[in-house]
Amino acid sequence: MKNYFNLFILLLLFLLFVQTNAQNSKPEIKHPGGNYVLINGSKIWYEIEGNGDPILLIPGGPGNSHTYFHPWFSDLAKNYKIIYFDAFGRGKSDRAKDSTEYTFIRDVEDIELLRKELGFEKWIIIGHSYGGMVAQGYALKYQGSIKKLVLSNSLYSGEMWQANNDNCNYELRNQYPEIWEKLMKLRDAGYHSSSIEHQNAYALPSGLLYYYDASNASKATTDSLIINTTVYYTLVGHDGDFIIGGDVAKLDFRTQLKNIKIPMLIIEGRYDRVALPRFSIKFKDYAPHAEFVMFEKSGHHPYLEEREKYFELLKKFLSEK
Repeated sequence: MKNYFNLFILLLLFLLFVQTNAQNSKPEIKHPGGNYVLINGSKIWYEIEGNGDPILLIPGGPGNSHTYFHPWFSDLAKNYKIIYFDAFGRGKSDRAKDSTEYTFIRDVEDIELLRKELGFEKWIIIGHSYGGMVAQGYALKYQGSIKKLVLSNSLYSGEMWQANNDNCNYELRNQYPEIWEKLMKLRDAGYHSSSIEHQNAYALPSGLLYYYDASNASKATTDSLIINTTVYYTLVGHDGDFIIGGDVAKLDFRTQLKNIKIPMLIIEGRYDRVALPRFSIKFKDYAPHAEFVMFEKSGHHPYLEEREKYFELLKKFLSEK
């Protein structure tokens, strides 16, 4: 009888383990195959999932592909047509022959051309991180093409980006002094962020800067941190991990955000160390008509750390008339 009891307890523990891991793991959802469309003379990859009003997801980086949205945003595919895409130079899309072809303006213009090619009169835009900056630029120029706008963990200026750079390096210097020491030796020798030597040494643990709970880094899509560094350092400058430059340094939407009249939702994470709450809270002043929500147990990826709350908020915002 005692043996049966022990087996029963073991079975309960096993079931609890399975249930816990199922709750904490990524949802397993198969995505349809993607397609290509020719935009500005280059093949741009996109994928459509679901049915309903179209929602375009704009990845961050700059330089990231669509992959880190998988499979989380499938939560919306029951009622909306989700469009994943890889911008020029990212993921499965064509690369530039010359890095000067990578510009912020092209990132904005390609989105409008993509809308026309896909045949949508209007769509909903969700931009994450740098993708939120592209979304702001797009909304200011093509507001008539957008039904609703969501900025998730984004930035509003190059100045804000520089402040976040400074914070990242502050955290790295204090938490990983051995990495910092290697970096300083390289920088003293004249190496900048875009050099391979500097990139290899600038080993920022994602759990340090991007998550409320560092263990949540394991939930991210495996290749979500793969980035086209040529795109990245063209747009943020050759020493962009320390001194912001390129097109991003010139961006500043603060005085213009009030001109975006469409429904807008701005989402931030309390423990986001790359889009600092000290600055992101000012979105409330620059876009007073927007709904602003701070996720208290999230870093840079609240759709991953507070998944249920994040998508409940999105569904509510998107369904409001």
